[in-house]
Amino acid sequence: MKIGARIQEADWKHEKHVPVIECPDQVKLDEVFEVKVSLGKEISHPNTTEHHIRWISLYFHPQDTKFTYDVCRIEFNAHGESGAGPNKGPVHAPPSISTSMKINKSGTLHALAYCNIHGLWENSKEITVG
Repeated sequence: MKIGARIQEADWKHEKHVPVIECPDQVKLDEVFEVKVSLGKEISHPNTTEHHIRWISLYFHPQDTKFTYDVCRIEFNAHGESGAGPNKGPVHAPPSISTSMKINKSGTLHALAYCNIHGLWENSKEITVG
């Protein structure tokens, strides 16, 4: 089975593992805009040593092209671990990223997130250049 068949999707309003992509629906040609990707917008995702989001990746696929472009990937390495034991550490990194980008063609943003217990999750959003 190909890995694509193992990527899960759902409505982020009912499933805490689905990445939520927030950005304008339409942008100007070559104008920088902000993209935020987070998990747990409606239903909080745990951020514990035992159960957490390990990373989020953002991709862009321009309309009518073959290739998808890797925009960024952020790893979350702090989930309360410490020498004192699980969940006793002083720092946690919530699963949320923000980045700036610009595009010269309409297309689709894809966000992929990895939960250390529940695997890969994906969401996408169309964005137009106008």
